[in-house]
Amino acid sequence: MESDTEMEDFDSSEEGSNWSDDSYLADEDFSFDYQEGVDPHEDALDWEEDSNESAGDTPPRVTPRKESQSESGVKCSDSPEEPWLPCKGSQSTRTSSVKTDEDEAPLLSTLQPDQQRSPSVNLSTKTYSPRKRVPASPSLKSKVPRLSTPRKTSHLPHRTTESDQPWKTEKHPDEGPQPLRFCPSRPPGPQVDPSAMYSPLDLFQMFFTKVTVRTLCDNTNRQAARNIGRGKKFKWIDITVKEFYKFIGLVFFTALVKTKAISDYWITNSIFSIPFPATVMNRDRYRIISWNIHMSDPDEDAVNDSKKGTPEYDRLFRLKPLMNDIRHACMSCFHPHRNLAVDERMVASKARNGLIEYIKSKPTKFGFKIFVLADSSNGYTVDYAVYIGKNTFPVGFGICHDSVMSLVRPSVLGSGYHVYLDNYFSSPKLFKDLFDMKMGACGTMREGRLGFPRSEENALTKKSPRGSLRWIREGSLLFVKWKDAREVSMGTTIHQAYGGETIKRKRKNKDGKWSHESIPVPTPILEYNKNMGGVDLSDQLITYFSAHRKTMKWYRTLFYHFVDIATTNSYIIHKDLCKVNKMQPMTHKEFTQALVAQLCEVSIETQSKPTNTGHTPVPIKPVADKSKRSSAGRKRCELCKKSGHSKDTPWKCNECGVPLCVIPDRNCFHDWHNLEGMAPVEYQSSDS
Repeated sequence: MESDTEMEDFDSSEEGSNWSDDSYLADEDFSFDYQEGVDPHEDALDWEEDSNESAGDTPPRVTPRKESQSESGVKCSDSPEEPWLPCKGSQSTRTSSVKTDEDEAPLLSTLQPDQQRSPSVNLSTKTYSPRKRVPASPSLKSKVPRLSTPRKTSHLPHRTTESDQPWKTEKHPDEGPQPLRFCPSRPPGPQVDPSAMYSPLDLFQMFFTKVTVRTLCDNTNRQAARNIGRGKKFKWIDITVKEFYKFIGLVFFTALVKTKAISDYWITNSIFSIPFPATVMNRDRYRIISWNIHMSDPDEDAVNDSKKGTPEYDRLFRLKPLMNDIRHACMSCFHPHRNLAVDERMVASKARNGLIEYIKSKPTKFGFKIFVLADSSNGYTVDYAVYIGKNTFPVGFGICHDSVMSLVRPSVLGSGYHVYLDNYFSSPKLFKDLFDMKMGACGTMREGRLGFPRSEENALTKKSPRGSLRWIREGSLLFVKWKDAREVSMGTTIHQAYGGETIKRKRKNKDGKWSHESIPVPTPILEYNKNMGGVDLSDQLITYFSAHRKTMKWYRTLFYHFVDIATTNSYIIHKDLCKVNKMQPMTHKEFTQALVAQLCEVSIETQSKPTNTGHTPVPIKPVADKSKRSSAGRKRCELCKKSGHSKDTPWKCNECGVPLCVIPDRNCFHDWHNLEGMAPVEYQSSDS
């Protein structure tokens, strides 16, 4: 039985089902054995809590055993005021280095600073040992496992001292940062002649140019020949540019007309048959093309595959030819307006591939993650980058920082742009780096980010009323906290803290009734809500008539997504051109329908309404003699008489009784019932 998805895996040598190794942390990564140096006698020490210690957050005082004589003759301190003081004669403290034997000194010198542990002190009869650790307080033992595997040391620097400024309220004036001058490298909008008329096909071919399609055809033909050479049995004829455009047209036809299976588009013996696809391409040809679509040269793929496990291996090699062409077209055909948005986009897929990501908070939880730069005003995809792991961007400041810096490029865009981000990307360092590039930034920010103010003076609390506002300014960077249903933290280098804006919220009164109240809202939050949805708008437009489908190869899933990007951007340009020329734009559905017709080289004809089945031609005077049927009961045609002609006919309308001609060269019956001004009327026979 034939499958409705791609039936056969032609390229078994391609990247397999290896999940990313970056998704877990193995204990083998640590070279130091933390199980060493654990003394079972230390774990058995008896501790006593001082019952006179006051309750609260202050930890209980730990009183060690009474003074005892160690094996070496050194006495230990029994002072309750200094419970952690080591034995007399020792130069070490609880957290300082200890004197080691000469044979152990070289071992400690070879360890890294983060591997050298402070030796423990046994408060009973044990001597000092550099491989022992000080036992923890019983209150700490009950909360934290004693031998938990530590985290890896972060590559980022340690947290610096945050600002000691107190948080200010909306009553304190904020002058705001120095406004950035908006200097785009090109005039914002479509980069085409606005006075010319562009069809949907013309706009689509700005992204899928004939040169791009020619490259796709060449690589697809090579891939088909390679599969045939490996023993795959199918009939192949080299695909041409014209045929490839027709294939894309059928892909969008399947997005407009939904069926349960691909083969349903070619059913002929059913009342649910769809005749159009068979007039463009037969089913087997459509499937064979979809099985062999290839974006890169198969011979170069083999060279790249031989580099697996080395830094020279390119995980996106099979995407690069088409991906780079579409990226270049997106940036060259349209220049964005001032407000931009950076966000993640998920392309649905459950391929067994190391590129698949899982994001619980996204509607599409499994798939390829793509970082997208979009125009906030219309959802145009300006640029994008496919995420391949922590080494996607080699800058070295973290994936959140580097992804934004790679998409927002002043050399391409210009200066003075406003970039809106969510808390996944936002950080004080990123905002400052963007401001140094004369790019403003605004977005929600996690309070744990390096550089976020930690001041507790005049900060928001759980009891702060709804609408409370706090802010701190550090030069061009403003930090804002606002209490709505929950606390929201933001950073911005564009806006002032508060400009007098308010927002309405529902409030339940004591009597149980709901009422509206106006509460103050920071300016950055209003602007963020207004301009952050650029990528979401782009995703919404793509999902309306998406070419996405299940495939047997992971890279073909992204091929169909690139087709979606090209079509959606084409429609956005169409709307902008119509706005400039003060014309009514087509709807998204009408645009896609026209594109399908032009790609498949057919015309969309409006079918006339079917005539009433009651109006049928019948003989005026039925006779049994066949020789007299052509002349029996002939009367003058009513339509011919109105036209000034004298024509007799043996036919009349069964419904209205009007004599009308029904002959090959003159069909008065059709004209009488369908032409304007010839509505059927009650016929009065001249014989009556």
